[in-house]
Amino acid sequence: MDLRRRQPIGIELVKRGVVTESDIQTALEYQKQHPDEKLGDIIHNLHLCDEKDLLQTLGDVIGEKTMLLKPEHVKVKFDEYISPDVLRKNNAVLFDIEDGRAKVCFADTVNRRAIDTIRLLLLNRGIVMDKYITFSSNIDMVLNALSEKSSSNEIGEGNDITGLVDNVIKTGMERRASDIHFEPMENDLRIRYRIDGELFEVGEVSKEKQPQVIGRLKAISNMHQEKQESQDGRITIYPNYNIRVSSQKNIYGEKFVLRLLKKNANVREMFELGFPNDEKLVKDSFDKRNSVTVMAAPTGEGKTTTLYSVVQSLNKPQINITTIEDPVEIRIPGLNQIEVDAKTTFLDSLRTVLRQDPDIILVGEVRDKETAEIAMQAGQTGHYVLTTIHTIDAIEVITRLRKMGISDYDIASTVATTVSQRLVRRLCKNCAKERDFTKEEMDFIHYVEEKNKIKFDLEGKKTYEAVGCDKCNGVGYYDRIGLFEILILDDKVRELIAKGESTLKIKEEAMNGRYKPLIVDGIYKVLNGDTNIQELNRKLRIL
Repeated sequence: MDLRRRQPIGIELVKRGVVTESDIQTALEYQKQHPDEKLGDIIHNLHLCDEKDLLQTLGDVIGEKTMLLKPEHVKVKFDEYISPDVLRKNNAVLFDIEDGRAKVCFADTVNRRAIDTIRLLLLNRGIVMDKYITFSSNIDMVLNALSEKSSSNEIGEGNDITGLVDNVIKTGMERRASDIHFEPMENDLRIRYRIDGELFEVGEVSKEKQPQVIGRLKAISNMHQEKQESQDGRITIYPNYNIRVSSQKNIYGEKFVLRLLKKNANVREMFELGFPNDEKLVKDSFDKRNSVTVMAAPTGEGKTTTLYSVVQSLNKPQINITTIEDPVEIRIPGLNQIEVDAKTTFLDSLRTVLRQDPDIILVGEVRDKETAEIAMQAGQTGHYVLTTIHTIDAIEVITRLRKMGISDYDIASTVATTVSQRLVRRLCKNCAKERDFTKEEMDFIHYVEEKNKIKFDLEGKKTYEAVGCDKCNGVGYYDRIGLFEILILDDKVRELIAKGESTLKIKEEAMNGRYKPLIVDGIYKVLNGDTNIQELNRKLRIL
């Protein structure tokens, strides 16, 4: 049982007459020899007071519902909903379900990952979770007493492997997962979903069924069954999704990662994605000719999504727009969209597209010198090229192009805009809790102001704590929003690039104009209530 939220708990127990000071001293001496055990569990295990009074008091102190759990309280076959192994791993017991609500006892309320795991597993089955606390020893007692029950797995697959795989994939779609991981472990096959950029463990399949699950994944991905080395495939049996599949052998078998891509997802407006709500900035950044615009960010940070919204805003009947993608993630009416494959590279497609009279060309990614050179040539001969590069920020695009072998002259004369972005989780509006900024947070905001020569409007501003509710699966965040930094190459910046100056000097000059680093936009998003400092720190490592 978790007592870390309100220390020292012993004083509270003595004050309420549950134990004596001598009892607390006895428990503390025991804890010195068993530092991993919590004080409440120690008092219970040493029988220093009445267990009902102890549990009720602990629940009052930490603000949680309590249940002195015994085997006779378990009124459901919990292994039909969640496997005993998963419950034991997360120190929890599902003991009752009524009217679509499940009652679950936990022995640790600080371990949010365990709580989130159980909550999500139940939500996958349309069941809402009510949380209770009990003693660790009671959790062990109940699980041991019921251990003779046959173990299933929490996805509920029974003996139907086809149904299991289908259920995992469809549940991932329902839960807004971007990726599904099937990961062979030593004793089981772990399943995880990536939701809003974070991985959540949602189940385990018994080791005996691993070969069947892997075989099914290979069959629907059009992969070679007999090969165990790395393979790439696609699942096309779901009407609204194009699922990319990658396999990789590890020491316990073959790991599969499924990337879920909606075929006809709506293109989101740039401002909805988090781009600064400034029409002039959008026009200056993207409404170009005879140039190249580069989006820069690590994998999974939403570069392609932003480019789609840019292309959609430029899409007019009198403009010929062609995209070269791997794969085509969203089909947009009016565009000529080309999908590269093993036989057709970005470079080959770009060479062909230039003979198709394009006005605007979207190149999914510049990966090598040859593609970069042709993209530059296209930008110099009347076309507007949008593309992406894997690098850390907008300034470092210059370094990356230089390392690819692009001359300073070509960069300075052709690149119009570089944009870097990161995705941070949005606070769940249903449960976010308003609070004042801490002194540490305010000190950091002032540091950002001073370093970037900017002044934020802080008067009356509050921030929000991620709490967690049923809507956000207990995480406290729902969906993501982009942080952006935009470098528009003006004459002074171009001159420095052409002279071969360092990116440090280029950044110093850019700071005199409209360029501001990611963290500045991040603070604006915090002050607007979209996210919080904790999430910025998780993504940007600022504190």
